[in-house]
Amino acid sequence: MHLKYESTLREPLVDGVKDYHQVTEDIISPIEGKPGKLWYVGFFISLALLGFGAFSVFWQIYFGVGVWNLNKTIGWGWDITNFVWWVGIGHAGTLISAILLLFRQGWRTGVNRAAEAMTIFAVMCAGQFPIIHMGRVWMAFFILPYPNTRGPVWVNFNSPLLWDVFAISTYFTVSLLFWYSGLLPDFATIRDRAKTKLRKLLYGVAAFGWTGSTKHWQRHEALSLVLAGLSTPLVLSVHTIVSFDFATSVIPGWHTTIFPPYFVAGAIFSGFAMVQTLLIITRKILHLEEYITLGHMEAMNKVIVLTGSVVGCAYLTELFMAWYGANPYEFDTFFKYRAAGPLGWSYWIMMTCNVITPQVFWFRKMRRNVMVTFVMSIIVNIGMWFERFVIICTSLYRDYLPSSWSYYRPSWPEVGFYMGTFGLFFTCFFLFAKYFPVIAVAEIKSILKTSGQNYKEKMEVYEEESAEKFAHDVAHAH
Repeated sequence: MHLKYESTLREPLVDGVKDYHQVTEDIISPIEGKPGKLWYVGFFISLALLGFGAFSVFWQIYFGVGVWNLNKTIGWGWDITNFVWWVGIGHAGTLISAILLLFRQGWRTGVNRAAEAMTIFAVMCAGQFPIIHMGRVWMAFFILPYPNTRGPVWVNFNSPLLWDVFAISTYFTVSLLFWYSGLLPDFATIRDRAKTKLRKLLYGVAAFGWTGSTKHWQRHEALSLVLAGLSTPLVLSVHTIVSFDFATSVIPGWHTTIFPPYFVAGAIFSGFAMVQTLLIITRKILHLEEYITLGHMEAMNKVIVLTGSVVGCAYLTELFMAWYGANPYEFDTFFKYRAAGPLGWSYWIMMTCNVITPQVFWFRKMRRNVMVTFVMSIIVNIGMWFERFVIICTSLYRDYLPSSWSYYRPSWPEVGFYMGTFGLFFTCFFLFAKYFPVIAVAEIKSILKTSGQNYKEKMEVYEEESAEKFAHDVAHAH
């Protein structure tokens, strides 16, 4: 009997007295009712941002890339900074889902659904930047290697920018399949509870005829493991390839072998911070505090402090190599133009947000404080945005020739495009929270009898009684 249950010392992953029916009611009923005022306020703000972003993109396409404040020295500005930032945010979802599934970590069940959705929306936002950066968007099909009549015009397979196309499209496809396959049992639950014919039809189509039979569950488990196995190397490869955009060049500050692991750690760092931001808001608005518990937050904060420390170590390694390598251009890039110089302020914002502030999570009280976690999650993402800005702009704005030295500040269409991606991201997330279960109902039920609070309490009583009986039997035997 003991083998079926977790240790009673571990805190429950589902708080409160819950049975299977109560779990369904708590998670599915927000979808069936009308959303509250806060949902409408957030949704319309998101739509306004999306509209402004669409106008900014139209303006840029109509007048050309010249409306952005790029120049001969700084050819990549906000655009590629935002691209790398959004790709990084997309990392936490697949990591939580795939890697923690393979390692059988029970705490993933409360947060994996929202994190997977976040991955898909973030990759949708990221993918727009390189396409718009081409300038002539209608030529985007040139990046796809397919049999054609273009003669000698062919994609450059040696370019990491082309590897990006393959890596990100593959990552998006696998993440989407993983997310959708996990939704099937929950769609069937909503279909069976539906009050109107239209809801029944739509969720019935979405559920692909799921009946909950043993065969369906077996195939579901097998598919989840296969997709998790595919996703795990993708988590590492996608941001590694994004880092190659920089590391394979010969520009001081970019040409370094530390970029792949450092970019992957940074992506997980920023991704987990974004999951925290979204889940703290979601659990408050949808009253899901008993499913997204302080234990979940603490586990994610441990990952944040680990990856933040890895990123801090990478920053110090870069500074050490710039000094130890005795290359004057490398030394100047790091010490004269990054840590100091006209854009030096951005470097110190990055250092403060990414290295110094996450150290508060060494204290258990801070890891379990909702307000501290929420503020820290925003600070971390600001810091990670500045990291990408520092890598791109402070490596480019001081060239070998002082005559081509430049400074960079974004124009309004650049800022508008970035704000528009926030609009797209949150519009998608609000719609997701309204029409889809934010927490995987079937997966919560699967851990309820091992990790639910009321079941744990029963086990504690049972274990105490067993211990007393054992002591009594031993005494009696003597």
